[in-house]
Amino acid sequence: MEERFLATMIQCYFIALGVVIGGAFIGSIGAFATGEPPMTMMGRIAKSLRIWAIVAAIGGTFDAISNFERGILEGSTLDMIKQIIIIITAMGGVQTALLVIEWLIQEEID
Repeated sequence: MEERFLATMIQCYFIALGVVIGGAFIGSIGAFATGEPPMTMMGRIAKSLRIWAIVAAIGGTFDAISNFERGILEGSTLDMIKQIIIIITAMGGVQTALLVIEWLIQEEID
């Protein structure tokens, strides 16, 4: 069971990373096509994709809510702790993606 949890953590990290980097790159192509500065738009798009990358990485909000419900109502704190760790892992993937994009565009994303 621990091996599966570790695999889930790794997948969540890279899904969040991929959503932000992929979305920002593809979105910057659209910005270029419409005559806007692609590097500046890449930073803006990455900033707006942060929460959606976390939601996509954890598989939607319903699973997270049901795990929290199970943890609170049924006393299964281990499920709740695992879900929190998965969310933190996804947040790490988002932060890594933002760092990579900041390096690429040479601007700070706040």
